[in-house]
Amino acid sequence: MISLSIMRAAALLQRFGRNRRGSAAIEFAMVAPIFFGLLFAIIEAAFMFFAGQVLETAVQDSARLILTGQAQSASYSQAQFKTNLCSRLTALFDCSGVYIDVRSYGSDFSTVDTSAPIDANKNFINNMQYNPGGSGQIVVVRAFYQWPLFITGLGYNTSNLAGSKRLLTATAAFRNEPY
Repeated sequence: MISLSIMRAAALLQRFGRNRRGSAAIEFAMVAPIFFGLLFAIIEAAFMFFAGQVLETAVQDSARLILTGQAQSASYSQAQFKTNLCSRLTALFDCSGVYIDVRSYGSDFSTVDTSAPIDANKNFINNMQYNPGGSGQIVVVRAFYQWPLFITGLGYNTSNLAGSKRLLTATAAFRNEPY
């Protein structure tokens, strides 16, 4: 009796092994997680690069107000300059998370410091200033945004901040026009 059931089980396994009807579904189930992980990583990287370009364009356009002396003549505060910059950003950004740093460096480009405001523990250092400088001075305008990442758990980790975030940075360095 036991040998008969073993023979039936063996025959069933042989038929199952020869049957190829479900092989495509099984192969797709094996490949799908890798495929979708890669697809989502590509989409996330594209959004991150697009957001970085949008931030860069907004900084370049807003920095022109300082370059030409319009911000200085209108006595812009850091909040007013940030409002101007945020008006140029699309729906990708929450403006409360945008940080503006404007520093004047005199007349020598070799003294300019553009190091990232990230400490050893991968935390963002908020020591932002607003000094648009005067006529002929070198000014560096930087904007920062902590971009959240979602696909970091699959081995594709581009975060440079704690908490699976990437610090997007946009910079404009120039010498103010004589005004």
